[in-house]
Amino acid sequence: MTRPLYTTDQTLCYDAAGEIIPCGSTLQDGAFKTGPPWPDPRFRIENEIVLDRLTGLAWTRHAAPAEFPLSWEEAIDYIREINAERAFGSGDWRLPNRRELFSLVSHANINPSLPADHPFTEVFSGYYWTATTCARLPGQAWYVHMGGARLFKGMKHGSYMVWPVRNYEADPILPGAGQSTCYAASGDPIPCGGVTAGRKSKTAFPWPEPRFSDESEVLTDHLTGLMWTRNADITEAPVSWNTALEAVAAMNDRSAFGFDDWRLPNIRELESLTDMGAHSPAIASASRFENIREFYWSSTTSAYDPPYAWTLYTVDGNIGVGFKRKADFHVWPVRKTAFGRGIYADETT
Repeated sequence: MTRPLYTTDQTLCYDAAGEIIPCGSTLQDGAFKTGPPWPDPRFRIENEIVLDRLTGLAWTRHAAPAEFPLSWEEAIDYIREINAERAFGSGDWRLPNRRELFSLVSHANINPSLPADHPFTEVFSGYYWTATTCARLPGQAWYVHMGGARLFKGMKHGSYMVWPVRNYEADPILPGAGQSTCYAASGDPIPCGGVTAGRKSKTAFPWPEPRFSDESEVLTDHLTGLMWTRNADITEAPVSWNTALEAVAAMNDRSAFGFDDWRLPNIRELESLTDMGAHSPAIASASRFENIREFYWSSTTSAYDPPYAWTLYTVDGNIGVGFKRKADFHVWPVRKTAFGRGIYADETT
């Protein structure tokens, strides 16, 4: 099994106006693929379910089996009902956590924002619930927009679609979202059940303890195999997207911290830093870093609106977009280490 979990499917490069340009040495996501390719084919159909060979997850082929939008509490009740019926041949379906649902997202396609070879039917190009509660505002839960790939949160009494998931690999491949507390629709903590999956759930690849190791001015993430600068604001101010790319290129020119292969992270790499059990910031082991800011650029252009690039909002962990020409976001460089640990590595069995 190949585990390129933090590679996107974006292959094109764009200027600040959103026009396609040659990738060259731009350090954009489409120019600098950061991991091995996704499995080909990525998906395998088995009757009414689809197996994702990238993540080890099984999804219903019908992307909206409940047919209508449901509240968050109704979505969880629906999962319980289909488990009681052993729908689609299994009784261990769950509402996906936010990292699981985000793993389906394409950053090259829109309406729906799913990989080009996906075999799903009845995909709704709108919002889908996850099982993950917002840590700061527990009356809200996370949802993913399957038309344009945004990852936001909203009140649990809202109505969105439901897409059941279960594991089919014996050993989980996808790491948990970081949340180990479960919540009612009211936001009150409750005992965890089978329809939600926390950081230490048996359905998730475990986070290492400790997750990060210190090397003076940089920290290595032993979950992903990525190295980040300890200083999470290398430009010391918000900058435009082009300036962000230029700042990282300048780091390479001077071999900053002893390396000349720094990058502006793609959006999946940025999202990998999030911890849904934390907030303000929702960053794993936040105390190990310095100068964490609220807003960060990624190197990934929005396929939905190419004058914009994907961004991370660290207070809660929102994934949104920023207008490339405006100096609104900060720069947190990353590089891939060669130590061969973590789930970023190209592992085959």
